[in-house]
Amino acid sequence: MTKRDILWRGIGLALCVGACSVAVAMDGSARAMFVFPFALLGLTLAINGKRVIIALRAERCGHARTAEVIHAVRVRRYRRRLDQPHL
Repeated sequence: MTKRDILWRGIGLALCVGACSVAVAMDGSARAMFVFPFALLGLTLAINGKRVIIALRAERCGHARTAEVIHAVRVRRYRRRLDQPHL
């Protein structure tokens, strides 16, 4: 796991914990539903890490090419790893 992936997962965990603690602090108020999307986003980031950002970037290009764009990013990343000299 890369440092960037760990960073995204940490941000997701912090966002989820923060949203859940705000919801608990509201003590059952209906306003707690406003932080629910942040908790879901944080949970998604905590589980998937930087792949969520790649998927969101691919989503902006259009649904027809989403799988192609995600695959192209993975292929570029794999080739970059192969091209790096081993020290």
